[in-house]
Amino acid sequence: MPFNVKKRGKLTYYYRGDHPTLSALVTEAQPDGDLKIYFSGLTGGYSAKGVLDREELVEMDPLREIPLVFQSWERWLQDAGICESLKQIDFIEVHAFGCQPKSPNPLVDPIGFAEAQDQLRKDYAEAYTGFFRDYLTDNGVPARFTVHLVDVPDEAASYEFYSTALYQQSLQ
Repeated sequence: MPFNVKKRGKLTYYYRGDHPTLSALVTEAQPDGDLKIYFSGLTGGYSAKGVLDREELVEMDPLREIPLVFQSWERWLQDAGICESLKQIDFIEVHAFGCQPKSPNPLVDPIGFAEAQDQLRKDYAEAYTGFFRDYLTDNGVPARFTVHLVDVPDEAASYEFYSTALYQQSLQ
């Protein structure tokens, strides 16, 4: 589904609906023709399910969620007509907000909860590293900032990401 587009000076806003709360993407035209791209926050749970029109809801599984976030961003780039692949952009930074495990209850099973936290962090690190290692093999690795929270609005998700990237015309 194509985006609604609003241009204002060197900024272009890509959004859905008549009265959006946020833009999915915002691009900033650079003097040399490059585009700085700001990707809205997204999860591999309900967010990716909607963007990718998936039937399955992935819950608390970073190994599956994180690739879905990147696939969603790639879809947005395609829908916006910017480029066809994440391989054509360079991520500058990725901000991740990690959730606490939904179970077991830390009051009832503190050891199990701590083990679930450790597993989420291990899976997150593998999924994130693996994506750049296996898919964006020619691209650089972005700066990353991770915060662990109690939860995010998407109750199925283990992480929420937002990012900044650069589409460099000279590399196309």
